[in-house]
Amino acid sequence: MRKKENNYAFIDAQNLYLNIQNQGWKLDYIRFRKYLSEKYAIEKAYMFLGFLLGNRDLYDFLNKAGFVLIFKPATLHKNSKIKGNCDVELSVEAIISEEQYSKAIIVSGDGDFFYLVRYLHEVGKLQKVLIPNVKSYAKIFHTIDDSTRRYVTFISDLKDRLEYKQKSTHKDGTS
Repeated sequence: MRKKENNYAFIDAQNLYLNIQNQGWKLDYIRFRKYLSEKYAIEKAYMFLGFLLGNRDLYDFLNKAGFVLIFKPATLHKNSKIKGNCDVELSVEAIISEEQYSKAIIVSGDGDFFYLVRYLHEVGKLQKVLIPNVKSYAKIFHTIDDSTRRYVTFISDLKDRLEYKQKSTHKDGTS
């Protein structure tokens, strides 16, 4: 009998959101979670993000969609941008929980995760790096091994499958 895969996804929520937004489309998080489950046998999908009090509805939605949310308090920087950088938290969680999963998927194009990705590859735990934007990512991910495309997939190439499409409403206001 074949052992069931128990894979985890570690998602840099800010990198995912901003890079999809910069391409002019919106990610359907329900479809994305289903894609992760069906394509990569993801049992747990950790999403790392900055916490803002006003985003409670968003957090509830993401949780109901099947994501495990890991928060870091967001901070306001000099340029009035809100920042909730969770790179360290994502990396630490991927390492300390490594005995609990078969393979890991890292969802980010941020080069700060290169050492984590390389480590996961070296210990046989890396399944894939899902990069949000083919036009904006750290090319260092291609140095993981000789077959560079083996570990890298671009979410931007999956737009037709993962784009949020707002339901059309009829003249009477029903969907």
